[in-house]
Amino acid sequence: MEIIRKAFGVGYSLIIVLFFGCGLALIGFGAVELWQGINPTSELPLRARFNSVLETIGLLTIAVAALELGQTILEEEVLRKAQMSAPTRVRRFLSRFLVVVVVSLSIESLVAVFQFAHDDPLRLPQASAIAVSAAALLAAWGVFIKFNKSAEELEPEALEHAKSEDSKVD
Repeated sequence: MEIIRKAFGVGYSLIIVLFFGCGLALIGFGAVELWQGINPTSELPLRARFNSVLETIGLLTIAVAALELGQTILEEEVLRKAQMSAPTRVRRFLSRFLVVVVVSLSIESLVAVFQFAHDDPLRLPQASAIAVSAAALLAAWGVFIKFNKSAEELEPEALEHAKSEDSKVD
């Protein structure tokens, strides 16, 4: 059983490194895209510069999501060696993940609205669908936390244990 646990640790570590690499690559792409938009020597029209800046925001948003997911996996699966059977642990893991997803979708919908409002107004419903999806995820997350709270009250020692692990990870 110990070998399997170590194999999972190696797998999680590889995923963390890949998330970190993806995050750095997206940051690099964002820097290149931003430079193309603000480069004073290029003869791009203002609209193209604006789109370049919006694209940079989108790339950086996804980079933040990749880095945050890597950090969450590192803290929850590698450093804490979390047992997902505890309601507190499940809620905390899902909450960290959903924060990243909801914020990323919200920013992406905002970028899409700005872009489509000028370039292709017929695609605005697609941008609003992204925003509605983010809102639905946020509402579902709230319902999950509300129902999960009663399960946590059945195991107050699990909540105390999770809080004590926080000081060890920081």
